[in-house]
Amino acid sequence: MKRFRTISEFHEFVQLPKPQHPLLSVVDVGTVPHRYGPEPTSMVFDFYSISVKRMHNVEMKYGQHPFDFNEGVMSFMAPNQVFSMAVANPAEAVEKSGWVIYLHPDFLWNTPLAKTIQQYDFWDYSLKEGLFLSAREEAAILSLVLAIEQEYMSAIDRFSKPIIVAHLESLLQYADRYYNRQFLTREKANHEVLERLETLLQAHFNRPSLAETGLPTVHALADDLHLSPKYLSNLLRVLTGQNTQQHIHAHLIAKAKEKLSATTLTVSEIAYELGFEHLPSFSKLFKAKTSLSPLAFRATFQG
Repeated sequence: MKRFRTISEFHEFVQLPKPQHPLLSVVDVGTVPHRYGPEPTSMVFDFYSISVKRMHNVEMKYGQHPFDFNEGVMSFMAPNQVFSMAVANPAEAVEKSGWVIYLHPDFLWNTPLAKTIQQYDFWDYSLKEGLFLSAREEAAILSLVLAIEQEYMSAIDRFSKPIIVAHLESLLQYADRYYNRQFLTREKANHEVLERLETLLQAHFNRPSLAETGLPTVHALADDLHLSPKYLSNLLRVLTGQNTQQHIHAHLIAKAKEKLSATTLTVSEIAYELGFEHLPSFSKLFKAKTSLSPLAFRATFQG
């Protein structure tokens, strides 16, 4: 594991010239000497990385998920996220193009972006959930990168940092917009995710062992669907208006209504069968979702 605490350390490792600014770097991927072999090199940064890369014959693993950059996607990594690089086939040449911005959190000190940068959920997406840009979108992003690079390469004055931060904010806002578009336009794949989620939830709530296993968690469902929790919730919110937790609650309430209307189980027994340890928690959630207490809902079926 190689940990890079500064951007300068990483530049030295990949044999790039020292960055023009110790807390910021804009790199042409095609100019980076290739230092990786067939064995993965694991790394972690103490700074942000924003990139659009096309790298033939280079595999990157982010967490446990491999990904190759042949298609070229926009990707985001926050500090302290582990990844690895390796050559896919040592017999083939490595071809690289694109750009990457390295941004140390200290660069944002005393700016509004320091407080808002983590509000962008895509820092928690996996690489396979990268942003696929249209030609027009990529051109818009590239124009901002070039504006940042121009300031980065110029003599630093009191205007440099505010201008760079403003361009970074625009870049992140465009990325947020394009992700929202991606959720909508990749309709077939996204609706397949929704169908698989519904199947998982139905199977979970039909288990006789639900009292022992408890309610499904957002993280467990995301793992089953091979997605990151944030990406899954944001995808569902765009498609259905509800996040993953709300989908879980919808299935829970449907199952609770079924038991309240069609069985003689007490409310406490139903709560236990649905994975609740405490009756008040179940009753509070049921009333919040239906505007009725469990007993009041049952009374509507008793004439």
